[in-house]
Amino acid sequence: MSRAPKPFPIPTTQARQIWLHAQRLDERAPFGEGARAVADAIAHLGYVQIDTINVIERSHHHILFSRIPSYRRADLRQAQSVDRSVFEYWTHALSYVPANDFRFFLPAMREHRREGHKWYASVTPADTGKVMRLLRAGPLTIRDIEDDVLTEKEHLWQSRKPSKRALQLAFYTGVATVSARQGMLKTYELMTRHFGWDKLPKPASARDITAHLLDRALRSQGVVSLDSICHLDAPSKKAIAQLVASRVRRGELVPVAIEGAGKQEHWAAPAALEPGEDASPDLVHILSPFDPLIIQRKRTNLFFGYNHLFEAYVPKAKRKLGYFALPVLVGDEIVAALDLKTDRQAKKLLMQKWTWVGQGKKTAGRKELKRVIEEELDRFERFQLAE
Repeated sequence: MSRAPKPFPIPTTQARQIWLHAQRLDERAPFGEGARAVADAIAHLGYVQIDTINVIERSHHHILFSRIPSYRRADLRQAQSVDRSVFEYWTHALSYVPANDFRFFLPAMREHRREGHKWYASVTPADTGKVMRLLRAGPLTIRDIEDDVLTEKEHLWQSRKPSKRALQLAFYTGVATVSARQGMLKTYELMTRHFGWDKLPKPASARDITAHLLDRALRSQGVVSLDSICHLDAPSKKAIAQLVASRVRRGELVPVAIEGAGKQEHWAAPAALEPGEDASPDLVHILSPFDPLIIQRKRTNLFFGYNHLFEAYVPKAKRKLGYFALPVLVGDEIVAALDLKTDRQAKKLLMQKWTWVGQGKKTAGRKELKRVIEEELDRFERFQLAE
């Protein structure tokens, strides 16, 4: 029996460089511009998380702006509603995902159709029949349904409208899709009609889905662990671990030992470990707390020595960084967290709190650091206030 290869040691600086390159945050405009850039960015990242909080621009627009300097909200609308190169579905959260990956989500849709969805157990056949009759007539928003008898919510975020719950169940079962958004108002359309299909594609096998999850993580993370591949998806870990072991045996993946990771195992493709160019020290990104670089808090802490605090649901008196603090990446270091708010009426970006973190706490060179961050804040403000 062959002995397992010894992990290749890499310092956190190298691991950070690999991850930044995989996230395409080590260059200014890696995807170009326009709707094609949106589709390419989402295809590369695998998903872009959607969130409702709009103290500043919502996370899906913000994440795309961080990688597409010329990004316009209309570019995402074009990709979703006209080009149909992306669609919405659940990953670890509600997200935009590439339309080319549709077959990997079909098994989950079929399972919800067969077994129901725990969030929408109260949806009745009458509710379903009603929205299906309306959907067959054409695209539909919840505002188009005015004759609902409101019911009690089953949990905090649920709608009181039975028809909205039925529409959401149709979404999770793959009968309907979100064909357009205006803010957070969704337009629903029959899935087959939206994509121009006679029938749904053939679903991916369990084996193909496992390979897809691993390949997506390798592409967008560079260096991976079971936790990073299966973020909020613990049931997939066993199959992923078996596939990783198989690829290690074939030499397609290399075990790596990241400085400070302890016993946590990581892997990378051999090509990812080849020396690359460092991110420009003047390259600044003001990141969403839902950015893929930030959302896995333990991983961000390991690679950057920064533990981001998301305090929107923390009592004001207990907040350290602020209600909606945004990490600031300068070169390959997270140096500050800015609690910002967009005052759309006054057309201003308001600074609620500026907190230096990591290398940003050091006094040497802070004046220059502040200058480059403020230059990026000017650009960020223009994006916030643009239509």
